[in-house]
Amino acid sequence: MSVRATTRRRQLGAMMRKLRARKGLTLEEAGGLVGVSKATVSRYETQAGPVKWIVVDALCREYGATEAERRAVVALAKDAKQQGWWRSFADSIPESMNLLLTLEDEAVREDHFCCVYVPGLLQTRGYSTALQKANEVPLEPEEVERLVDIRMKRQEVLTRQKPPRLWAILDESVIRRVVGSSEIMKEQLDRLLEANESPHITLQVLPFSKGAHAAALGSFVIIGGAEAALDVVYVDFHTGSLFLEKDEELERYRLAFEYLRAQALDMEASSAMIHRARQEL
Repeated sequence: MSVRATTRRRQLGAMMRKLRARKGLTLEEAGGLVGVSKATVSRYETQAGPVKWIVVDALCREYGATEAERRAVVALAKDAKQQGWWRSFADSIPESMNLLLTLEDEAVREDHFCCVYVPGLLQTRGYSTALQKANEVPLEPEEVERLVDIRMKRQEVLTRQKPPRLWAILDESVIRRVVGSSEIMKEQLDRLLEANESPHITLQVLPFSKGAHAAALGSFVIIGGAEAALDVVYVDFHTGSLFLEKDEELERYRLAFEYLRAQALDMEASSAMIHRARQEL
């Protein structure tokens, strides 16, 4: 499985595998039912290459898919090549950002652990601008503005009709580190307090008083797809990014997130700590 495929293509492959397995058919048996080769059925399930929606429709009928399942899968097949808004920036943003935006475009949930900065989806423009200006290689003002515009556009995923469920655990250092200026930081903390009132966003703060914990993994994001098989862990490094999707890798980060969630303050106490940090600025 490759995270380079569009999320629609990845979802399509996962659903086709699920439906065939539920019917108890081999690849060869499934292909024989609709007049295509075993290799074609396999390709449809492994996200490699183009698909024909009419073949997908026929397979769904042979698999005994419900009408709702068939319509959903055929819709995925028709839109498998659809590209997101960020493709207009594709020539000027890193490939890792293309992949992140592709995965995030149809994520149903995102679990963040942040031990340095506020997650990009919750940053204010002022905070994001200050981060870009802090780059060790100075950027031209136009480049800073372009990168911040992309981040602000990315945040629209939280205001769509069906936004992903965002759960963010912030190390206390995130709310204590003054980025830009006190005024910028106050605005950012206000944004976090507002976010914690949203029905699809949960923020927790992991206080210094908890001492050593699983944060040794560093910051990470678990991007959840419509199926568990589509989950990917995103880890950002100074020199690049990693996208992890092996079962053992996913399990490690899922366990770490559950541990961190149990160690962190609850939502009410977290908001209280964020409010205190703001008052101290």
